[in-house]
Amino acid sequence: MTLPFPPALQIMIVGGLAWLLADNYPVYPIGAAIRFVTYGLAVAGVIIIAISIAAFIRERTTINPVKPEAANTLVVTGLYRFSRNPMYLGTTLLLVGWAGYLGDVIAVAPVVFYFVSMTVFQIKPEEKVLREKFGAQYDDYAKRVRRWI
Repeated sequence: MTLPFPPALQIMIVGGLAWLLADNYPVYPIGAAIRFVTYGLAVAGVIIIAISIAAFIRERTTINPVKPEAANTLVVTGLYRFSRNPMYLGTTLLLVGWAGYLGDVIAVAPVVFYFVSMTVFQIKPEEKVLREKFGAQYDDYAKRVRRWI
């Protein structure tokens, strides 16, 4: 079962929740050095997302995460050699950067929730569809490449 709304909306919800928590329930401020590192993670996340999208465009397959059954090619090149889900990895890094920008540790809590919910409600159902669609090719790929990193 996938979540009834696309990952982009989930990212906005998680980002908004992180902002609300950091603004209204501060727990522990994040130091300047750590904030700087999280900014770098956010930039890395954006780059990872862009490279991952480009791989789908090159392969001329769908990028729509709500309809994985529309995929006509299993993308296994580029960053997909190292992670089966670099786009979700990139969005997670982007959210970590956002939490750093917000400046309080509490802002990381929704990011952890995002990581877990993406795994359970988005990635695992996608994997099931891809396994049904691509069979042994997907199984071989899943054995070689980790889900996240």
